[in-house]
Amino acid sequence: MIGIIFQYASEVVEVRVDGVIVTFRTGQSAGFVTIDELKLSKAGVIKEFPDLINNQNWQKIARERFKDKIKDYNTEMERANYIIEDLRRYGYQPLYIQRQGFRTQRIQ
Repeated sequence: MIGIIFQYASEVVEVRVDGVIVTFRTGQSAGFVTIDELKLSKAGVIKEFPDLINNQNWQKIARERFKDKIKDYNTEMERANYIIEDLRRYGYQPLYIQRQGFRTQRIQ
């Protein structure tokens, strides 16, 4: 399992990669949720997938595409690197990463 901590404005977001399962938690929430339980921004989804602009099922399709993309990577570290780079594009600043319960490392 790999844990990644991001900062987005004044909010802290934690992402866990456990095999092909990716979970998310904000500083205010008590537990981790999967991509299926996240509230997605239509503007953000359309920016990433312009073909979904007029699709009624845009959230479901976007979630499935995310899951498929995660499954394309072979290791947890590849998945974590993808998430770091993807969220960085949207203004999330990666702060720390923790691998397999070992010491937390600062991300440069």
